[in-house]
Amino acid sequence: MQTLRHSEQTLKTALISKNPVLVSQYEKLDVGEQRLMNEAFQPATELFGPITLHSQSDWITTHPEAPQDFEQFFSDPYRKTPSPEKRSIYIQPIGHILNFLKRKKPEDAFCVVGITMIDLYPRDSWNFVFGQASLTDGVGIFSFARYGSDFYSSYYGGKVKKLQKKSSSDYSVFDNYYIPEITSVLLLRSCKTLTHEIGHIFGLRHCQWLACLMQGSNHLEEADRRPLNLCPICLRKLQCAIGFNIVERYKALVRWIDDDSADTPGVTPKNSRADNVNLPKPVEAFKEWKEWIIKCLAVLQK
Repeated sequence: MQTLRHSEQTLKTALISKNPVLVSQYEKLDVGEQRLMNEAFQPATELFGPITLHSQSDWITTHPEAPQDFEQFFSDPYRKTPSPEKRSIYIQPIGHILNFLKRKKPEDAFCVVGITMIDLYPRDSWNFVFGQASLTDGVGIFSFARYGSDFYSSYYGGKVKKLQKKSSSDYSVFDNYYIPEITSVLLLRSCKTLTHEIGHIFGLRHCQWLACLMQGSNHLEEADRRPLNLCPICLRKLQCAIGFNIVERYKALVRWIDDDSADTPGVTPKNSRADNVNLPKPVEAFKEWKEWIIKCLAVLQK
């Protein structure tokens, strides 16, 4: 295993910048928010750890790219931000991909994110992707396919004998396709991928600073190691993009975990295809993340 460690000064510059305007902007943040974000470059922090590489197949090794600090994010001329007219995020179940989403994008949508049970890969040279987004078009797609425990024991080769042209509303070709058990682990994995892809649409590139939701992942093991939270550098980027109070945001996340979670069973009936069923929210896998949020709130509210 390899640990990627940046110096205190490198992380401080990545977060705050040396640009006087951006430094001044940072200093105007709430004192508690600054205290939390400053954990990025505290050597003894328990909240934000370094990135660890466990194999040569991990994302950073196989997809080398320049890191994006806050100043680069802020100055990106192609970055889009929500407006009063375009401030909604739509989640659309589909069987087609980005062009379909672009055509179906509502007028008031900042972005549309498609979800599918079909395995995804962008080109023949890739094995698969958990998700993909177009920053310029404000559309993204992610798949639940590999999040089920029995995905790798299933086989579909040869089921489609020839290309079938279907209307955009006809999903019969996917009848009896693999549907996983809805467990707390599947929900956690899906939340990670969905929010990661939406982060890209807001202009956040893959994080190479600290353990972070915005790290890339090449395989399920690496995706599971990735935390659900943003590191301080990416948190500042998102706060700059959409504007929010971190305390209120973190309290809302705790409420989301707690709401409707009492007496929640671990799984729902396997291969259930029932529509409009009000399923309980399985959140057992979110316990560690909730504890992390509570620690952050303690720092924010000192």
